[in-house]
Amino acid sequence: MAEPESTVINTDVKQKDPSEALVIAVTTRAIFNLEEEHKLYLEKGKEEYARHQQANQDKPLPPGTAFAFIQAAQYVNEKILESNPSEKDLFDILVLSNNSPESGVRIINSAKHYGLEISKFCFVSDEDSTQYLKSHRVKLFLSADRIDVCNALRRGISSALVFQQEVQAPSTPLRVVFDGDAVLFSNETDQVFQEQGLEGAVQYERAMEAVPMGEGPLKAFAMHLGKIRKRFSQENSPIRTYLVTARSGRDMGIRAIKTLRDWGLAIDEAFFMDGAPKGPILAQIQPHIFFDDGLHNIQGAQVMGVPSAWVP
Repeated sequence: MAEPESTVINTDVKQKDPSEALVIAVTTRAIFNLEEEHKLYLEKGKEEYARHQQANQDKPLPPGTAFAFIQAAQYVNEKILESNPSEKDLFDILVLSNNSPESGVRIINSAKHYGLEISKFCFVSDEDSTQYLKSHRVKLFLSADRIDVCNALRRGISSALVFQQEVQAPSTPLRVVFDGDAVLFSNETDQVFQEQGLEGAVQYERAMEAVPMGEGPLKAFAMHLGKIRKRFSQENSPIRTYLVTARSGRDMGIRAIKTLRDWGLAIDEAFFMDGAPKGPILAQIQPHIFFDDGLHNIQGAQVMGVPSAWVP
C-alpha cells in the first residue's frame, strides 16, 4: 500500500501514543469552513484552488462544524493530564486532507492560530484517503464527504458525515449525544419496524428484552469515550454523554438500558422521545456533536444550531 503523500508532524504539540489514545481523524472541511474554497475547487479546478490557498496561507480559516468538538476534546486532555501527567489514554487528533502539502500550509497555520492540539496533518493524493485510517489506528472519522464516510464505515471505523453549519461554540465539558438504533445499536429493530410497523417492533423488543442488541457503527467510539469518562467521578467529569432516541421509554426503553449495562457503557442521561422531535432537547443539552442516522433529526438539530453528524 502506498504511503500517504505527506504527513506533517505538529512539533508544537506533545505527540500521543496511538496504541493507547482515542484517535480522531477529521477532514479539513469538517474542522474548518472551506465552503467558498470548495466551490472554487469544483468550478475552477485544483490548480486555481491551490493558488488561492497559497495566496491566503496566513489568513486563518473560519471554524467549521467539528471545530468546537475538537476544542472540547482538547479540554478533556488538559483535565486528564492535570490529574495524571503520564496518562496516555488521551484524545489524539489528526487532520486528513486531499490538499497538496503546499496548499495545506493554510490548514496548518489555521490550526496553530486557534491553538488546536492537532498531532499530525496527513496530505493524501489518493482518491480514497480512508485506506490510511487503520494504519493511524483511527477510532472516529469525521468528514464532509459522503463517499469518504461510507468507505470508512465499510472498513469498520466509526464514522459520520458532518454538514457545514454556523455553530455556536458551547462551553465545556465535552458533551456528546448518540442516537440509539443504527448508531450505538444495530438496526435490527428498525428493520422489524419497517416490515411490521410499531406494534411489531414493540412485540419484538419485549420478546428480546433479555438479549443485548447488536453493535452499531459508533459503538467502538462510544466505548473508548466511556473508558476515558470512567476516570472521573460523575460531578468532576469533563465528559458528558447522552442517549437521545426515538424509542418510547415505556415499551422499548428497557432493552436499550439493559444493552448499555451489558456493554458496561455508562451514559449520563437518556431521553426516550417516543417519536417526538429531538431538536428542543438537543437545544437544551447544547452538545458539541450529535450523531444520528435520520436526516430529518439532523436537519431538526441544525435548525437549533446543534453541530450534527449523520451516520449513513
